[in-house]
Amino acid sequence: MNKVQKHALLKVACDTVEAVITGKRLPKVEADDPDLATHLGCFVTLKTGDELRGCIGQFTADKPLVNMVVEMAKASATSDPRFFDNPITLDDLPDLDIEISVLSPLKKTADPLSLRLGIDGIYIKKGYFSGCFLPQVATETGWSKEEFLSYCCSHKAGLPEDAWKDPKTEVFLFSAEVFGSPFKDI
Repeated sequence: MNKVQKHALLKVACDTVEAVITGKRLPKVEADDPDLATHLGCFVTLKTGDELRGCIGQFTADKPLVNMVVEMAKASATSDPRFFDNPITLDDLPDLDIEISVLSPLKKTADPLSLRLGIDGIYIKKGYFSGCFLPQVATETGWSKEEFLSYCCSHKAGLPEDAWKDPKTEVFLFSAEVFGSPFKDI
């Protein structure tokens, strides 16, 4: 994505977060740009400094990317269950950072250790249990491949930490184009 496209998506995300926090209508968006009209999954992450305040996404899209960003920004600001007791308020907006991760399609792997730390994200699924980490989590934590996979199993998917080694556990890899900005700079 080019700089103009990234800025357009960040602006839509900011406008959406501000609208849901202030009780206004969500921004109406249309995608004149074919790249923004492409059906791609995405995550929208909200942080205050290093403190996570919301992160919601979807791997597949049934609508244009620009509309997915609206949906995920709204969900990140209001529906991440980890932050129901500490919701984002109007006072938080000047210190809020927004990050968008535009995802490649998922690719199932038979070799989870083939993942490239900082480049590949992971989605782990076994039965009704699943969890994921975006690629940047490996960089932010400094985890090894084994730790990345194990923490996803145990902390995100609710599985035993070595479940990624079980042939019945599905491990998918994906990449992400990640960009962001402080709310106040958009």
